[in-house]
Amino acid sequence: MNLILDNIWFTDESHFHLDGYVNKQNMRIWGSENPNVVLEKSARPIYVTVWAAISTRGIIGPYFFENSKGIRSTVRQENYQQMIENFFVPKLKELTDEEFEN
Repeated sequence: MNLILDNIWFTDESHFHLDGYVNKQNMRIWGSENPNVVLEKSARPIYVTVWAAISTRGIIGPYFFENSKGIRSTVRQENYQQMIENFFVPKLKELTDEEFEN
């Protein structure tokens, strides 16, 4: 195995809207007809933020950003750091065993 590639993790988070809203910048529709559809959306969209990591070792996640009551929460420095310390690092240790300490 290539040690350098084994230690690179790509991470990202995304909002998944639950009220039918589609971010058209992230979606392309191919068709022969012009889709003239009006979609109403709320001023406060309902969504969940999901995080995941991937490397040559595997996938860690998904992680859903929620508070202690299971209600979605905004990603901020505090809860992002908490996710890294309490979710990502333990999962990373499981995948790498003693290599993690090095």
